Amino acid sequence: MKISVLGAGYVGLTTSSCLAEIGNEVLCFDIDESKTELLRAGGIPIHEDGLPQLMARNVRAGRLDFTTDAARTVQHGEVIFIATGTPAGEDGSADLQYVLAAGSSIGRHMREPKVVVMKSTVPVGTASRLRAVIEEELSRRRSSANHEADSGSTSLSFAVVSNPEFLKQGAAVADFMQPDRIVLGSEPGESGRWAREVITRLYAPFNRQRDRMVHMSVESAEFTKYAANAMLATRISFMNELANLAEKVGADIEQVRCGIGSDPRIGYGFLHAGLGYGGSCFPKDVQALVHTAATHGQRLQVLEAVRAANDAQRQVLIEKIVRRFGEDLRGRRFAVWGLAFKPGTDDMRDAPSRVVVKGLLARGAEVVAHDPVAASEARKALASDLRALPDLARRLDYADEAMQAANGADALVILTDWKTFKNPDFSTLKTLLRQPLIFDGRNLYNPEIRLQGFDYQAIGR
Repeated sequence: MKISVLGAGYVGLTTSSCLAEIGNEVLCFDIDESKTELLRAGGIPIHEDGLPQLMARNVRAGRLDFTTDAARTVQHGEVIFIATGTPAGEDGSADLQYVLAAGSSIGRHMREPKVVVMKSTVPVGTASRLRAVIEEELSRRRSSANHEADSGSTSLSFAVVSNPEFLKQGAAVADFMQPDRIVLGSEPGESGRWAREVITRLYAPFNRQRDRMVHMSVESAEFTKYAANAMLATRISFMNELANLAEKVGADIEQVRCGIGSDPRIGYGFLHAGLGYGGSCFPKDVQALVHTAATHGQRLQVLEAVRAANDAQRQVLIEKIVRRFGEDLRGRRFAVWGLAFKPGTDDMRDAPSRVVVKGLLARGAEVVAHDPVAASEARKALASDLRALPDLARRLDYADEAMQAANGADALVILTDWKTFKNPDFSTLKTLLRQPLIFDGRNLYNPEIRLQGFDYQAIGR
């Protein structure tokens, strides 16, 4: 099948590469010429385990290509995926300008029937807006003075479906190739039936052992994506609040997690206490769902509390450090291990590390940071955060190695639970630090390291 993908970001690249892997001819469009040149040369602008190899293999096989030619992309695919960004607006709503621009491009350039698949995370009602934009472009073509030269626009049909992604950064390829469910929201009537048949055929290779398709209305599919992310964010904030209480009453939140996670009604996922959620999805999706409710005259009080609890959790480690050293951290040096919002990615969007690092610098501290993957993205993100604060920026440095960052530091601060940090040489670490003090924002170690002489400050332990 010929597939087109509009948007060469995280979702677009994963979708393009995985669909090419199962034998489709995929053409991926992005407006950014430099990014497209990088992709065609075998490079990749994001870090995602397994994706570079998958992409390179399918480019070599001729099943995957990249372009900045919108007309070529639209005309190529029987199915067109929209995987553009939907950043949060100032009021918390999802910014749909890129999604609707993709719709306009489809309406301008399509010459035969298309199934248009919304892969981006969008609020309920976006598919209807997308349909209206495409129809408007088709109508404009029909009424143009040159309609005879563009007669293909007079009888074009298309369908819009919602097929939200459920990809975890760091495991996106596995999530796509071995999905636990494939949600498909389709329109009523003949166009909806046709679209379901086409998409069911496209996803057939993923359904050989069991049918993973979950059919529903377009509106329900759009809502499902937000509901899923909101539920996971809620679990994280809930557990973080319990972790803060566990410290006060003398309980160990990790033991509590094992105790409640063994209940099949609860499960173990997303119950690890830490510094809260970040990244490109949970913060903006919770915010967007709260905004959607407000536009319909409703408050989502639980999600408002989830967001407030997450914002507060980012201060927990700073508060621990201040209790230990005082509010004035001048003359203190802190080693930071981990900057990405989670392991397996170089994504710095809404990363808790940005709050913690800035908080330490604002109190006069020096910070030497190390991340095994996200150093380049972190430099850009933190430079942006500190652009108006040059004095703070001068006290931030980066180390190529974890132990290099720890050398001469008053304490080690762990902000991302990369595997490479899980079993360090504690003897060497102890000699490098000015004092054997660890502030662990990800509960990476067993508190028994205190028996080795470490002052170990974790979350809820």
